[in-house]
Amino acid sequence: MSHGATTGGGPAPVEATAGTKEQPAGKEQRVTKQRLAVSAALDELDDFVSTQELHRILQERGTSVSLATSYRILQSLADEGLVDVLRNTDGEVVYRRCAVTGHHHHLLCRNCGKAVEVEAPAVEAWAARIAAEHGFTTVEHTVEIFGLCPECTALQRNN
Repeated sequence: MSHGATTGGGPAPVEATAGTKEQPAGKEQRVTKQRLAVSAALDELDDFVSTQELHRILQERGTSVSLATSYRILQSLADEGLVDVLRNTDGEVVYRRCAVTGHHHHLLCRNCGKAVEVEAPAVEAWAARIAAEHGFTTVEHTVEIFGLCPECTALQRNN
């Protein structure tokens, strides 16, 4: 991971919600210095980050945001669909600002935590068909594919 955060051997899905940096229609959220700082830090990070790691990054930058406030802001951003949320193998929730808007899935490296966002129309069709076959409505799903990224695969071959 480029910013030094670890995800405990790779994230496992909790719920992945894609979003944009813009506020969803109809939702009013008070914009504070702390919320702006958390949002700006997420914009600069490429990989998933835990609340504790994000808090440490903010402290290193001299930004005064308590750990409790960091948790609340990240949860709010997740509720608004502005960040993706996963749970790492240690059970810790990790967050990342996603580049892809709309519903999508992830390829996740078990070694370094690299995440690649992918759209999967075949998965969407399959999920809708299975739900309909069983009479389910207003369904949601999360698909995460775990493996080794090309870089970690190459490192493993060389060792």
